[in-house]
Amino acid sequence: MLDLGFVRANLPLVEERLRARGVDPAAVLGDFEWMDRERRFAMTVAETKRKIRNELAAGYGKAKQSGAAGVDRAWFVPVLLDELVETFEGQLRQKALIEGQSAIVPLELLATLIKDFKAEGEASESKAEKLNFDLQQLMQGVPNLPHADVPVGKNEHENVEEKVWGMKPTFDFPALPHWEIGERLGVLDFERAAKVSGSRFAVQFGQGARLERALANFMLDLHTKEHGYTEVLPPYVVNSKSLYGTGQLPKFADDLFHCDDKGPYVAGEYGDSDHWMIPTAEVPVTNLFRDEVLEEAELPVSFCAYTPCFRSEAGSYGKDVRGLIRQHQFQKVELVKFVRPEDSDAEHELLTRHAETVLERLGLPYRRMLLCTGDMGFASAKTFDLEVWLPGQGLYREISSCSNFEAFQARRANIRYRAMPAGQGSGAKAGGAKKAEFLHTINGSGLAVGRTYLAVLENYQQADGTVRIPEVLVPYMDGERVIGKHVGRRAVREGR
Repeated sequence: MLDLGFVRANLPLVEERLRARGVDPAAVLGDFEWMDRERRFAMTVAETKRKIRNELAAGYGKAKQSGAAGVDRAWFVPVLLDELVETFEGQLRQKALIEGQSAIVPLELLATLIKDFKAEGEASESKAEKLNFDLQQLMQGVPNLPHADVPVGKNEHENVEEKVWGMKPTFDFPALPHWEIGERLGVLDFERAAKVSGSRFAVQFGQGARLERALANFMLDLHTKEHGYTEVLPPYVVNSKSLYGTGQLPKFADDLFHCDDKGPYVAGEYGDSDHWMIPTAEVPVTNLFRDEVLEEAELPVSFCAYTPCFRSEAGSYGKDVRGLIRQHQFQKVELVKFVRPEDSDAEHELLTRHAETVLERLGLPYRRMLLCTGDMGFASAKTFDLEVWLPGQGLYREISSCSNFEAFQARRANIRYRAMPAGQGSGAKAGGAKKAEFLHTINGSGLAVGRTYLAVLENYQQADGTVRIPEVLVPYMDGERVIGKHVGRRAVREGR
């Protein structure tokens, strides 16, 4: 979520950056200016009426205690002049009260005014709260603003290739797509998966299942032992507050699997005990610190998590109907960082390099793409996509999306950090700490395990139909170097 104060002070810039995203500012910002102006005025009116009421009540109390019949008009008039008058009727009331002829304002009139100001103040406060709610609802649908160095473009065709790594393999036989390789070897079965669960699921057998586990273990070991991440095993089911915090709700509810054990989802309502299957470990891991304040000395915090992910793939009818590219359930190793704002660009680059290292260790050719404004995700300020080469299909496909969300998610999830004053170390007293501010969040796949699996099948396929195992995975495959044909419950091992 964007900062209201920033939007108010920089509305032309916000509108410009939204247009760069291909978003019509009028469609998402609506009556922002009017709502924000009315909300702030209502808050000021409520505060002013509360102040006048309190002053009148204090004067009433003193007069009552002293046995006086009223209060001195010379004291009364300046108090009334502080009122912010909203209506013509209010102006008439104020004028009549100020221009009264009597030097003493009777207690009966004072008591009536105290009640009136109390009711009017509460009404203005209610109006401000309603406008604030409406404004928050409006801001929920406003996407993050692109980072200054994100190229302007309409769609994926205008993304910028930043680097290419590795040599594409060449074969003296026709390269096959992974679904044909896996089905011929008997390690992938889409037909039985459809029988069990419907379309967009897969069953893996034997060395195929072992390869998936080997890839996940390799990724986790690399990130925890060499890259400094702490492994987390989060819940695979989250509540709607968590999905709101990371930006999936309310905009992308149709892309998620909702459990109806607590009733249907009501747009705009975010609970603690409703249940959704996670679309990515980004959701539970980011929300570990929801409504918390971290100390600056703790940052950066780097987590990695291996979880299944569940997506409805709404709107993808007819796309990638074969193979493992677009599944309702898949496994992924996710990288999540919580960082200081001034460090987020460097940490984003570092996290992206960590994801690239997985591909390089596996010997899988890839390219890094800087997404243009029109292709970025709703919550992202800047995104690098890593695309792996798939020779069986003759194209690059996304295998990791590494994004810097800046303070967008942290503001929605209320994740802050407390910076220490300059010159004070971690041992400084809490009393000297600065006001807590929103930190920045960064995450990316390190990697999507299923897509890495299919990339291995296609890049390491051999003429006899077997698949060579990348050298770095051999220890995780119990010394096996080739994935051979799996027949029934037994595997025919070749080339060990």
